[in-house]
Amino acid sequence: MKKTVFGNTGLQVSRLGFGSAPLGYLGVDQARAMIILNRLLDAGVNLIDAACCYPGAEEMLGKCLGARRDELVLVTKCGHLADGVTGTEWSADVIAQNVERSLRLLKTDHLDVLLLHSCDLNTLQHGAALPALFKAQREGKTRFIGYSGDNDAAVYAARLPEIQVLELSINICDQRNIEQVLPIARERNLGVLAKRPIANAAWKPLTDQAGLYVSYARPYHERLQQMRITPASVGYDTNGHDDWPELALRFTLSQPGVHTAIVGTTNPANVAANLQIANMEPLPAVVTERLRAAFLTGEKQAGEPWVGLT
Repeated sequence: MKKTVFGNTGLQVSRLGFGSAPLGYLGVDQARAMIILNRLLDAGVNLIDAACCYPGAEEMLGKCLGARRDELVLVTKCGHLADGVTGTEWSADVIAQNVERSLRLLKTDHLDVLLLHSCDLNTLQHGAALPALFKAQREGKTRFIGYSGDNDAAVYAARLPEIQVLELSINICDQRNIEQVLPIARERNLGVLAKRPIANAAWKPLTDQAGLYVSYARPYHERLQQMRITPASVGYDTNGHDDWPELALRFTLSQPGVHTAIVGTTNPANVAANLQIANMEPLPAVVTERLRAAFLTGEKQAGEPWVGLT
């Protein structure tokens, strides 16, 4: 598995990371989770992304990772009223409770990265959330801190001197952060995780989406229809096959400044395919340019800004 330096953190991270949201939201059992995670770790994937609000995910990861904790760059997100946490979202007290709960469930004495999870710009500017992150870092409960989100809040966070990591929506149907945030991240040498790198499989019929992922996939599905493209139409030749997952993941990983793309899966059979794609070279420039142009044209025809979907 290819690795790269994770911005100014100095950490070495795999180009493919694992997003744990599906473990909880889609009801994966512990045995299947163990198979998926061990296959990824055995192949060299070392970045695992979680959040306090993913039902059961942190607990499942804690049971799976065990003695392999030292192999990992462990990322989790905070700010929500997860199970057993009381108070006001984004308050210092709630974040402190989130951190203690995450450490306990993940069975670790420290996090590698702690991110605020999609709070709005006003909360970043005037709330207690950022000071609570600084406190957790000073106390050694996390090595690095950052922000997970999009649009104006992500632009603001990217410019904060204390922030070292960003998690951004970046995919063929969600390109606003490529224009607005990645240039700042590159200038400051921030570590960047791309979330939703395969656009929630926007090319699938919505009837094929599982559970709550229908609501996540719908905006991307509608955008992709507006973009009116296929892999073949943008010059992506895979021997006559419309290989959407390959095109989508390579597009995200081809963006300068993106260090790792986090992909969640509930199917162990998908692991090998994702690993193979993540080890490929960047997309040809002409394909990337056509995908960028299709996004801008679709946005113009839609008559409204296609903002990052937090």
